[in-house]
Parts: sequence; C-alpha cells; structure tokens
Amino acid sequence: MARVPLIGEERSDLAPFITRVKKERGKLINLYRVLMNSPAIAAGWLDFNSVVRYKTTLDPALREMIILRVSILNGAEYQARIHGASHALEAGLTREQIEALGDWVKSDLFSKPQRAALAWTDAMTQQINVPDTLHNELQRHFDDQAVVEITVLAGAYNMHTRVARALRIESEIPGKA
Repeated sequence: MARVPLIGEERSDLAPFITRVKKERGKLINLYRVLMNSPAIAAGWLDFNSVVRYKTTLDPALREMIILRVSILNGAEYQARIHGASHALEAGLTREQIEALGDWVKSDLFSKPQRAALAWTDAMTQQINVPDTLHNELQRHFDDQAVVEITVLAGAYNMHTRVARALRIESEIPGKA
C-alpha cells in the first residue's frame, strides 16, 4: 500500500492534468496518482520523463533494457512489471533478453553497444562514479548525444525506482515482472 493517498478522478481541479496523463500514458497509473499529492511535482515529472522516454535518439529496445536493468538493480518491482510486461516487448526485446537482464554479463543475447550501455548503467546505479574505461567503451559505440541520453535515462530511472520504493507505489499490472 502506498505511503500517501492515491489521487483519482474525484479531483476536478486536476482534470486537465489527469486527461494529459491518460493521453500520454494510456491511463492514470499509480505513479501519477501518488505524485498528484503535489501537482507541481507531478507535472514536472511528466514533462521531464516524457522527454527522456519519447524524445531521444535512443533505440527503443536499448531504452527499455536500461530501464529494466535499473529496476532490477534497485529491486523496483513497480517499474519492472510495467516495462517488462509491455513496453520492453513492444520495443522489440525478446522474453529471453528480458529474463537475461538479471545477469546480462553471462548472456550472449546482447550486442557490444548494448553491453556497453548496460555496463554504464550498472556503474551509475551501483557505484555512482563511472570509470573512464566504461566511458571509453560507451563512446566506441555511441555519439555524444546518445551518451548524454543513456546517462540521463539511467539517472531518471534511478529516480523513478527510488521514489516508487520509498513511497511503496504498487503496480497496476498483476503478477510477476
């Protein structure tokens, strides 16, 4: 159970925002129902994360790999369920790749560019300070714009996972990720 109330359709003062969330996310998900306890935070979150998810040059499959990897590392069932159940498959990941993300280092299902991005994501999430060797490897496969987009995406989903865990936001999607 979430640590703060889930705000719903009853808040007529939030109707324009709720309509926007439904349009952009398909429905009013629990994350936004919690964030609407602070309307300014909810609006800023939606603006920022809409750019991070939909207005970058990153391959959608790589984007979902990064999101899922951060979710796995941070034990964030909320994001893992949402992204593993639909977004990752829609982006072109296979079920085998999704399952292999838990121990991607031992898997042969990922390309060299994907492996570089996953190593970068792991370091950002687990160590914070990313070694130059990982930066050098990432730059072998991605231009500066993509390096920034990968970094901000991983950072944004570290924020997502930490907020969801701290506020105990539950997924709307039943079952296992």
